[in-house]
Amino acid sequence: MEERGHRNTGTFEGKMAETSGSITVSTKLERIAKLAREMPQVALTTLAQHIDIDWLREAYRRTRKDGATGVDRQTAQDYASNLEENLRSLLERVKSGSYVAPPVRRVHIPKGDGSQTRPIGIPTFEDKVLQRAVVMVLEAVYEQSFLDCSYGFRRGRSAHQALAVVWDQTMTMAGKWVLELDIRKFFETLDHSNLRNIVRKRVRDGVLLRLIDKWLKAGVMEDGMIEYPEAGTPQGGCVSPSLANIYLHEVLDEWFTLQVVPRLVGRAVLIRYADDAVIIFEQERDARRVLDVLPKRLAKYGLTLHPEKTRLIDFRRPVKSVGRSFGSGKALSRPGSFDLLGFTHYWAKSRKGYWVVARKTAKDRFQRSLKRVADWCRRHRHEPVREQWAALKRKLSGHVGYFGIIGNSRALHNFWHLVIRVWRKWLSRRSQRASLTWESMHRMLEYYPLSHPRVRAAPVAQ
Repeated sequence: MEERGHRNTGTFEGKMAETSGSITVSTKLERIAKLAREMPQVALTTLAQHIDIDWLREAYRRTRKDGATGVDRQTAQDYASNLEENLRSLLERVKSGSYVAPPVRRVHIPKGDGSQTRPIGIPTFEDKVLQRAVVMVLEAVYEQSFLDCSYGFRRGRSAHQALAVVWDQTMTMAGKWVLELDIRKFFETLDHSNLRNIVRKRVRDGVLLRLIDKWLKAGVMEDGMIEYPEAGTPQGGCVSPSLANIYLHEVLDEWFTLQVVPRLVGRAVLIRYADDAVIIFEQERDARRVLDVLPKRLAKYGLTLHPEKTRLIDFRRPVKSVGRSFGSGKALSRPGSFDLLGFTHYWAKSRKGYWVVARKTAKDRFQRSLKRVADWCRRHRHEPVREQWAALKRKLSGHVGYFGIIGNSRALHNFWHLVIRVWRKWLSRRSQRASLTWESMHRMLEYYPLSHPRVRAAPVAQ
């Protein structure tokens, strides 16, 4: 059953090599999904019974092994040295209710242009495994209810698919009006009471509810001190984005799709990736009506819009000259632009002379990525050149893998060129006499080449 934009995922299998236990877990996941589809208005009460030793093995298999360590500093390798005993002990504590969620270790990563930081909470490895086990259950249940407008942290969905929908809709509607949403400190202000009430509408299994409650109350450790926030869910563990999707599904997705859209005059499309969202409107008056009522809707659930980052953009497609907007006699000094998922969207002329929505790496993301490369080169400048080269190739490949879409070749080339400049700068500072001329740098790049980035075709909108 797929109604009102609901999406049926069909399968919940991972991409990694399967084991016999994986197949058993996959069957259980399909059973949970089928039950959730057949009873969309019923709160499910017997979900934790599916979590057994095979389920935890599968959760372990799906958990990243190279992530940062939590407060106990236990690595994945340490945990795997006695895996079966650890998993059986974990299962026993979960079933008996004696499992204690450890506090997360808080670290800060650069945000925007690097002048601000974003707090990230790193759970222990065992907690990551248990969170993955619970998320597997939640995904099977909620994927039957989630709408097509949400793309973040869902199996089979990606940021590039969300960007493809944005491009397709802005081209189809000739741009029109774009409402760029920014929820102020969403993960830090998410209301626990509202979250519990929302989850209980679909999940009323005591074991799962207690685990979620323990994670919400686990606390955050920073500089040896533990604090217990009364709101929010720390980013870092896999349960946090899952709970965020559940929360915003009711707060924003369903409300907009089922209550707002039928009352609008023209077309309107919501695209959300976690707490990042844009709404594309055909009519300006519809956009302004939604902008007026949206703060009240969010306030009901303890959320607020960022007053500076939430903007209504006149994104109407220009006509033959940039001086006049499409379908209007109003003069435009310059077509509007907006940012989403690391890309700036703007109008530009194609090679054939048509106006198209172009995308380039957003300025803050470009600077942040380059700063990370520069910091890495500074810290590792004394390592062998071959090892530096291998690491920089991986970093460039990751950058191009995300930002390498059609129309963004100039930004990619600039990034590639600046990475080489940064690398040369820190190679020149390996010692007081290690200055590296550009001629020497070019010779070195013949032996350790950093290939020019290549764009790839964007995914088709779904």
